[in-house]
Amino acid sequence: MLTVVSPEKLYLSAGTVMRSPATWQEYQALCEQRGDGSIPRLKYRSGEVLLMSPLPKHGRDAHLIAAIITTLLDFQAQEYDAFTPVTMQLPEESGIEPDYCFYIDHWQAISGKERIDWLNDPPPDLVLEIDITSYSDVQDYLPYEVPEVWLFRNQQLLIYQLQGNAYLVESQSRYFRGLNLSEIVTRALTVAYERNTSAAIRELRRSLE
Repeated sequence: MLTVVSPEKLYLSAGTVMRSPATWQEYQALCEQRGDGSIPRLKYRSGEVLLMSPLPKHGRDAHLIAAIITTLLDFQAQEYDAFTPVTMQLPEESGIEPDYCFYIDHWQAISGKERIDWLNDPPPDLVLEIDITSYSDVQDYLPYEVPEVWLFRNQQLLIYQLQGNAYLVESQSRYFRGLNLSEIVTRALTVAYERNTSAAIRELRRSLE
């Protein structure tokens, strides 16, 4: 697989993950070099930088599960804000780019803002990560104290909730009590891959009526 990381060019072929020792300043330089694009994705933690170029399946699954989340929130008449792509950064400590982040309990705190101050503004209430290349790690969200992280890995939805200083797997989301989310996601993926995403979401909406 072709990988080029130089001052002149930044390129990873789809599905590639690269890990390298790096300073915060080197991570920032890579972010600037990438510019307004979202590929490759960049992560900084504990003196290392990780780069990943997602496969098409990554984007499709992320879009579908995010659409499931917004459909369920709309059904509950719950106000929210959602962002993608977004870069979360704590200087000298962490840089991460979730597939989607949702403000549900704290949407008013960031309403109308063009930039989020990760040191002072509240973190997203819910983050979605699709892990196909073993790039994602729920522990990356500990510095931000994100209350709930959904990790979709090996065709399985894992719901992590922050308990003290650790993330623990839970069977229910705090935002969708009483719903079997694993079943909902599995069914939607089946329909999406047999037909398309819009058919999967239409079926979900009918099931909620």
